[in-house]
Amino acid sequence: MKLQTLDTYVVGNPPPHFGGQYFIFVRLTTDDGIEGFGEVYTATFSPAVVEAMIQDVFEHHFLDADPFHIERLWRRVYGRGYTLRPDVSLMSVLSGLETACWDIVGKSVGKPVYELLGGKVHDRLRSYTYIYPREGEDDSVYSDPDLAATRALEYIDMGFTALKFDPAGPYSVYDGRQPSLTELDRSERFVKTLRKAVGTKADLLFGTHGQFTASGAIRLAKRLESSDPLWFEEPMPPDNPNEMAKIARQTSIPIATGERLTTKYEFAKVLETQAASILQMALGRVGGLLEGKKIAGMAETYHALIAPHLYCGPIEGAANVQLATCTPNFLILESIERWEGFHASILNSPMHWEDGYVIPSNEPGIGVELNVEVALANPYNAKTLHLNMAEEPVPV
Repeated sequence: MKLQTLDTYVVGNPPPHFGGQYFIFVRLTTDDGIEGFGEVYTATFSPAVVEAMIQDVFEHHFLDADPFHIERLWRRVYGRGYTLRPDVSLMSVLSGLETACWDIVGKSVGKPVYELLGGKVHDRLRSYTYIYPREGEDDSVYSDPDLAATRALEYIDMGFTALKFDPAGPYSVYDGRQPSLTELDRSERFVKTLRKAVGTKADLLFGTHGQFTASGAIRLAKRLESSDPLWFEEPMPPDNPNEMAKIARQTSIPIATGERLTTKYEFAKVLETQAASILQMALGRVGGLLEGKKIAGMAETYHALIAPHLYCGPIEGAANVQLATCTPNFLILESIERWEGFHASILNSPMHWEDGYVIPSNEPGIGVELNVEVALANPYNAKTLHLNMAEEPVPV
């Protein structure tokens, strides 16, 4: 079996854009006609540039290769161009192609990928969602604690038992910084209002985007502790785990991090410094499924948990499900609400979500397939990056 063709799809995500403005999917096809799908989660270049990167990596390393030789392919890409170090853009490209190889491998042997990475551990996977605005409403739910509490109760009625929100304020290329008194007050009111509304019906997941210094994050954490959040997510920039470890030592709230990290090498530093006890690898960026499994294995030795991150499309979401299903130290899975709307229609068969849980598919490969007709009908041609940070300092 040899890999023969590559197709890429930059797909516009219609309003309300939950999961991002666009998704980048890949399809690999073998010489005997087996198709595998993956998703590339990179925010560092415009999507047309990323497409060219994917094509270049495919032509140099994947064309005519055996899709079963994932370790060999991984090392060749990781070291291409005299690198052998974590490179978020290159690893994002590799992640999508590696996932597609696993999809092919699973289909060729008639097994879900989780059965090939250790076998099923979990029959269902607890999931959480961001608190998003209702259809047609503005973004006030992100800044109004009372509105967020009302929306939280609606999610509980849907079946969710964990909810994430990020009221701490904007983030910029100049972070970390000290939180303002306004940000501290708003964050504290948000958590207390939500805890009062949901009681013990739902865990609260406090999200940030690396806005603060270690000392600033400690000040914020002390405001949140009485409401007992399940985690404090990425409280400072991800480049210095030694500093993040200071936060972990000064708060009772578990620290979660990892959406901007890539490869086992960066996650090893998080574990070694005890900077976080919950790892949030994004499988469209971290280096792929096997790399995610290796990181989860390292985390086991530290009694750390994994909570795969998701802010992109359902192909990465399906890869997250495969990893979570075969991982003993799995905690919780990020969902885009209940995987409805465009996240369902872009797949031939939608993800199975039921009463707060994702039910792993028994289908071979990653369990889902891209609806190519829908993908082609929703092209994204703009140059906007997937995510952006403010380019000027945030006023304090």
